[in-house]
Amino acid sequence: MKTSRILAFSILLATLSCGEKSGNDAPLLFVPDDLEVSLWASSPIFYNPTNMDVDAKGRVWLTEAVNYRDFRNADGHLVREAGDRIMILEDRDRDGKADTSQVFVQDEDLRSPLGIAVIGNQVVVSCSPNVIIYTDTDGDDLPDKKEVFLTGFGGRDHDHGLHAGQLGPDGKWYFITGNAGPHQVRDKGGWTLRSGSVYNEYTPYSKENLPSQVSDDGQVYTGGLIVRVNPDGSGMEVMAHNFRNAYEVFVDSFGNMWQSDNDDQTASCRTTWLMEGSNAGFFSEEGDRTWQADRRPGQTIAEAHWHQDDPGVLPVGDIYGAGSPTGMLRIEGDELGEAYRGLLLSADAGRNIIFGYHPRPKGAGYSLADRQNFIASVDVDNEGYIWHQVEADTSKWFRPSDVTLGTDGSLFVADWYDPIVGGHQMRDKEGQGKIYRITKKGKDYTQPAIDFATVSGQVEALRNPAVHIRARAAQLLQAQGSPVIPELESLLDDNNPFYRARAIWLLAGMAEPGLEKVLPLLQDDDPELVLTTIRALAAFAPESLLQEAEALIGQAAPLVNRELAILLRKTDFEETAHLYTALIEAYDGTDPWYRNALGIALRERANEVFQSQWGKLDPLDWSPGQASLIWELHPEAAIPALKVRLESEALNEEKRRQALETLAFIPHQEAVEAFLGLTEGKGILAEQASWWLQFRKYNDWQAFLTDWEPPVDNMPVGQPELRAALEMLSDSLANADQQQEALSRLSESSEGRLQLALLAVKGNFPDSLQRQLPEEWDMEGRPAVKRLLEHFFGTSQDFLEGEVNELKGDAAKGKVLATQNCLTCHRIGDSGNEIGPNLSGIRQKMDAPTLVNAIVQPDAAIGFGSEAWLVRLKNEAVLYGLLQSNGPVVTVLSSQGQRYVIPASEVAEKRQIPISLMPKPEEMGLTAQDIAHIRTYLMQGDL
Repeated sequence: MKTSRILAFSILLATLSCGEKSGNDAPLLFVPDDLEVSLWASSPIFYNPTNMDVDAKGRVWLTEAVNYRDFRNADGHLVREAGDRIMILEDRDRDGKADTSQVFVQDEDLRSPLGIAVIGNQVVVSCSPNVIIYTDTDGDDLPDKKEVFLTGFGGRDHDHGLHAGQLGPDGKWYFITGNAGPHQVRDKGGWTLRSGSVYNEYTPYSKENLPSQVSDDGQVYTGGLIVRVNPDGSGMEVMAHNFRNAYEVFVDSFGNMWQSDNDDQTASCRTTWLMEGSNAGFFSEEGDRTWQADRRPGQTIAEAHWHQDDPGVLPVGDIYGAGSPTGMLRIEGDELGEAYRGLLLSADAGRNIIFGYHPRPKGAGYSLADRQNFIASVDVDNEGYIWHQVEADTSKWFRPSDVTLGTDGSLFVADWYDPIVGGHQMRDKEGQGKIYRITKKGKDYTQPAIDFATVSGQVEALRNPAVHIRARAAQLLQAQGSPVIPELESLLDDNNPFYRARAIWLLAGMAEPGLEKVLPLLQDDDPELVLTTIRALAAFAPESLLQEAEALIGQAAPLVNRELAILLRKTDFEETAHLYTALIEAYDGTDPWYRNALGIALRERANEVFQSQWGKLDPLDWSPGQASLIWELHPEAAIPALKVRLESEALNEEKRRQALETLAFIPHQEAVEAFLGLTEGKGILAEQASWWLQFRKYNDWQAFLTDWEPPVDNMPVGQPELRAALEMLSDSLANADQQQEALSRLSESSEGRLQLALLAVKGNFPDSLQRQLPEEWDMEGRPAVKRLLEHFFGTSQDFLEGEVNELKGDAAKGKVLATQNCLTCHRIGDSGNEIGPNLSGIRQKMDAPTLVNAIVQPDAAIGFGSEAWLVRLKNEAVLYGLLQSNGPVVTVLSSQGQRYVIPASEVAEKRQIPISLMPKPEEMGLTAQDIAHIRTYLMQGDL
């Protein structure tokens, strides 16, 4: 698909005019040559759209987030005291533009809802902590019933909370949530999900998020996740977990789950296909450590960010760089043209773009190697965008939050129209929003008449491009059972494999008569239809899947064998052990998706599998495939064999290193002893063994290394002698002179100044001493600490953004200033540190005024994961920085860039601070002109 260099001009409607801003500032979108775009609707008929769906009348329903994080937007932006709204938009005269809007519901329980699905007369809204179902029983477009379907999701009024739900082709709900836990959700059958992590972000609503929580199935789920649940709210199960903030999951007609996931401001956003049961790899396995805490020497950021060198982790998919991914959609029909059938759309609000992929089976997984720039507001992609002017570049205000297909096959794009990504605050105080409509040039789009009253109408609706129109048709057809089989059969011969897949799911659920129609599909030439068939059998006739599996394994594509490995894990192992032997034999030794699938299936039987498959082999004769599967499973039973490989000079260094890494993931005394013995030697393996020992001492091997001390112990040294001064300062009976003396004593040392800040954050600093702070504080040399002290005790005045924005900058001067002031915490190109966001591609997320705002008011939009903490140890040392792990070990990356790894038993208290580590310009001695220079430098091309 060639992308047109001719702007597809957005034409505004006079009837929808919302003032000069909407008309003049509407972004211009680039689309492929054979498509065209029009502005279908804009404010004031709705505001701040976060998610969309369509109903059988072709109307667009959307969730508004006017009240989004208003604790950070209290300076005059639009607020709805009665709660956020669900809106219905309609093009009644069928001229390609919406002409009416109405409020379906406004509810105090709706604070920044992020998901909507319309199924018949039910409207399913995702809004942490709840999934709410509104039912319109009388058809007047107002709810008559409200039910809290599920509750307990973390992330109230938070972008990392609960996102959209979709009714999958198996008839079950799929809901996705980000990592703003804790998530503690009980289904209608009494089963409770518990998921947490080390991620804690300061909000007025958040409670402490804790890792290593155990759900009722005995499993530990981490961070963000996808749950699948029956329509009645029972049978909840986790489909995949350990996301950062995947905004939406799309389940296609084959049953594939697609998502994109955000990065930690490290240019590591990704789009990927998900396996059932997979660990997406953002945090450590139990969520108690960040990727920064786990990063190994020599790892790239992307490898560490998604734990790609760890066993048991999902292959990463397509890492496309910086961004803020949002809505997902797969086009399964030909309404936009045959070239777009199967196109996966991944919206990214940070990049002002919607990427397109044609997923292709590759081994046991899918290739997303053909990423295309499908729709964008900044000349295809702002990756190559160069900023030319100081004033706001409104072409970068295009923030696509969702994409959905209408019942006629036209594509709707929701635009949260704002100068910044919505993760932290909103700068457009009016709450502007837009919806664009993309159609094929020259095609006349007619709204189809959806007939849910007849079987023929339901089968035709099953072909509809709108996901919940066909989902509703599937519900109605499934309820009728075998009498509808003859009409469903016609879809099995369709040339569109997605339509055939929809029929397979329904027929498999219609007992023996339906199974007779789908079992022949196990021999189909299309592996994705075979894949769909075995998934449908697993859902509706698991006994049939077990009967067919043995014949399939010998002849199936890796795609199918992988799915068999996943699905058969739910069957009694005594019945499937021989099947897994065949599946292991079919592994080619290199396919990461297949390896991970076997790991998911066999990890709870790792010792048994090792003994039966490889226990009698000479460890030095393992094939590369056998060694990689043992690495994936890392069973305790393999320790003696791994030690043989580790110590053998007959193997090359790579094979010995693989044995070393396998042992590093086994929490057992014998594995630890192998490492201790290796450190007595020299060479690269000894160095790596030493690193693993120091790393594991404070997590998985803590119990085995109590008597082992690392060569360098970086435990910070405290000043216990300051305790008396602290007690005097807090003593209400102390006289003024005593308190002043204590204050002076604390103020004169670096440690004491942090102790004073800790008193202030706890509200224990005496008001009477607020004006008696000594001038010696000016000698504080740590910029972030100076910023901390200024926050609690200072009176500095902020720069005015407008003053900076009026000034022209010089990129050469900006480079010098950025080198002097920014590299302490940020990376630019190959230089600098990784405490704050990488600034090399900052122009991909921000326009110039927004960057200036981030510099001038660093506390206004603290990046997720960049929240500051004060941590006091029992030896009275106080650390100020980022919290990177919070379990048996606490890892703090100090504001100076030094990482401290501390046993939790040595921590006295932790306090999160609602300010940024980044100093304000005046605290760094920067003038308004200096900031203008830095802005100009950072907003130019590749750095």
